[in-house]
Amino acid sequence: MSAATVNDDDRLVRRPDGRDAPHPAHTKDLEMRFHSTPIEEHAEVPLADDGRWERLVETFKTRDHTQRAAREGGNACFVVSVHDSTGDASIAAQLEEISGLVEAQGDRVVGQVSQRLVKPDPRTLLRRGVAERIGEQAREQGADMLVIDAELSPSQTRNLEDVAGLPICDREAVILNVFERHAKTQRARIQVEIAHLQYLRPRIRGIGLNMDQQAGGIMGGRGPGETASELFARRIDGRLADLRRGLAQLARSDRAQRKHRAQCARVALVGYTNAGKTSLMNALTDAGLSARDRPFETLDTTSRCLTRHGQDVLLSDTVGFIRRLPERLFASFESTLAEVCEASLLLLVLDASDPELSEHLHITEAVLERLGACEVPRLIVFNKLDRLSEDCPEAAATINALGALAGAHPYLALSSRDAEAVAQLRMQILERVRAKQRTREVFVRYEQQDIARRIYESCRVVHSQASERGTQFVIEGQPHVVDAIARDCRRRG
Repeated sequence: MSAATVNDDDRLVRRPDGRDAPHPAHTKDLEMRFHSTPIEEHAEVPLADDGRWERLVETFKTRDHTQRAAREGGNACFVVSVHDSTGDASIAAQLEEISGLVEAQGDRVVGQVSQRLVKPDPRTLLRRGVAERIGEQAREQGADMLVIDAELSPSQTRNLEDVAGLPICDREAVILNVFERHAKTQRARIQVEIAHLQYLRPRIRGIGLNMDQQAGGIMGGRGPGETASELFARRIDGRLADLRRGLAQLARSDRAQRKHRAQCARVALVGYTNAGKTSLMNALTDAGLSARDRPFETLDTTSRCLTRHGQDVLLSDTVGFIRRLPERLFASFESTLAEVCEASLLLLVLDASDPELSEHLHITEAVLERLGACEVPRLIVFNKLDRLSEDCPEAAATINALGALAGAHPYLALSSRDAEAVAQLRMQILERVRAKQRTREVFVRYEQQDIARRIYESCRVVHSQASERGTQFVIEGQPHVVDAIARDCRRRG
């Protein structure tokens, strides 16, 4: 008996296990049913994402964002500031801030308007008639994009685009674009890309493809019944997982560095964006960091030694704060801001010439409370004093009100360009940091050169005197560092 017998239908053979199998002579006909070429009825179904995923990833890999933006050209934007009638000064400040952010992302502002919002429309945020009128006004001024100073849901964005007849960019997208342009290090690029992909994921339908049709089989790498939008979302999820792993690896490296710096007193510069924190750090430490007058110029925490006699005080510049900072960005940069919670002293820097000075102070304190840094001692620095004219009555009133604004916290008003005032600030910082330091006398034998090296690296040597067997030191430093050195000297003495 043969291993397999042909049944009545000569297109099948019966295998020894009792199941039917294709006859070898007719397998070609069956294979044709599963080829990867789409049949005519699926000709309109996009098999992939038309290369948009690759272009999206390439956006975050591009090194020179400034040249790329200049090459592509900016958009002509009509800015709409949404408010709830909190006062003329506040309305003007909000409009100026969002316009500055639009320019910082590489676009130009061709028109702007403030719109009072009493009761938001759940479908379009703005009422339909208001949106149509704003769209007409924007087109008359040559705008090709509407910028709304509010966070819009994906459906609100689509509905508002349909009503106004122009592409919409909300506040979160603008801030994300500014962060993307200023991200220079690997850590900042990863953090910005995570926030950007999280923003794009629920807005996949808005990338310009008809992505709602389904495809069967394995065409284009999709599963049965999977739409192109679902494929795009799956790719975003995979990319986010890779980025989070990379960020976790960098976070472990950061923790190791901060642990190594635990022997040093640390001072952190915090405050509203564009308040002059980096300029002040350059004046204090000769760091030479970029301090251009634009929002979010600094995204990465940068540390420099404040003193020249041993690394006993480190000064760190941090990312600036802003009103209504998008939740995604705050979550992405939370690990970067961990430096704030571990500082011995906070320098809270404010722009004394800004009309929204008190509001900026309130926003900064709210962010510090959210970070859990309320208990860290702080010194308030009112910067850019040179922008206030003493002859102006309003400027004189502002200077007189600084003490009341600082409250119980010590403060200092200065300009980062004033060398004498900066030197006074440096002395105050060192006095406040060293007020918590401890002074001890230790004897280090000549064969204990590792302890002597630790003393010079982590403490300030007040006095030293050599003898036949070793050196007598009077050292000043962080209590736990000084105690550890004294303990090692006794144990090995």
